[in-house]
Amino acid sequence: MKEYDFLIVGSGLYGAVFAREMTNAGKKCLVIDKRAHTGGNVYCENIDGINVHKYGPHIFHTNSKEIWDYVNSFVEFNNFVYSPLANYQGRLYNLPFNMNTFYKLWNIENPGEAEKKIQDQISASGIVNPVNLEQQAITMVGKDVYELLIKGYTEKQWGRKAVDLPKGIIKRLPVRFTFDNNYFNDRYQGIPIGGYNRLINGLLSGVEVRTSVDFFKDRDNLSKMADVLVYTGKLDEFYNYKFGCLEYRSLRFEQEKLNVPSYQGVAVINFTDGIIPYTRVVEHKHFEFGRQEYTIITKEYPQEWSLGMEAYYPINDVENEKKLNLYNTLAKNERKTIFGGRLAEYKYYDMHQVIAAALMKTKKMKRS
Repeated sequence: MKEYDFLIVGSGLYGAVFAREMTNAGKKCLVIDKRAHTGGNVYCENIDGINVHKYGPHIFHTNSKEIWDYVNSFVEFNNFVYSPLANYQGRLYNLPFNMNTFYKLWNIENPGEAEKKIQDQISASGIVNPVNLEQQAITMVGKDVYELLIKGYTEKQWGRKAVDLPKGIIKRLPVRFTFDNNYFNDRYQGIPIGGYNRLINGLLSGVEVRTSVDFFKDRDNLSKMADVLVYTGKLDEFYNYKFGCLEYRSLRFEQEKLNVPSYQGVAVINFTDGIIPYTRVVEHKHFEFGRQEYTIITKEYPQEWSLGMEAYYPINDVENEKKLNLYNTLAKNERKTIFGGRLAEYKYYDMHQVIAAALMKTKKMKRS
């Protein structure tokens, strides 16, 4: 008999929820993480009383009352509403694209006029069957919104010209013909009071956790410790990159403490022209309505990913999908390994989707 029922590689949301649910079911879990902390990319570093989103901003949002009640059972969430701004060459525009945006762009106050303006631009483009991201975006929001608020940001984010990006990257562009700056349409939205570490700590309460443990440096011995392996790391790494690397975009962060009560007056500003090298500036105190006499900002620079760097955004183009299918064929044949989360599934998940996936998997296992 092995020491643990489950060895869970990764203490992010998928691993933490899985550990919580199976521990509640009477199973013995060991969670390991290569990083020196738990929580994966939702980890917050408390700096002088401000919870800094170490790996980029995370705003929890969902339409599921079940998921909302679940996370609030571990930590209370505040009523933060995500209302970012876009900065294009020094001029500020509201996001998502709404009547405030259109008023600033065209001095239009009437929703019908704004809708007609966009439709006229779409028609004038002459694009019927878009073949790349640029054409896809123009057929959704027109030329003005695309050129000012999408093109530069997208090209910086992906490190490629918009005409060279697949149209499938942009599946939706929220356009509202109301004066509503709430970025998400979801019913429930907020930030854990005290930061995401409190959510992770609640999920992992009573669970054995070991940080600074690299699974691949002691794979054989670690795997022998449990009946089932739950793997949340990179799928291609699990198979020693047998079919080549799955590609990602990575990020570099520049953090600065400023002796002013507020730097930009909002949690996030996206910089949408191609001249400024970073994509956004995050002012962390606004997520929790901080009143400190100082502030902490982070500038976010997208960059090419290579082995050894943090992997953030999967590049779901044709070549990577081919490799993914090969890896998934191997994964489906694993009898004692469960793959879950954004890296193991090579999929960009929102937080509520990761939690839902982990809950669904553990419910199945409890029934079997």
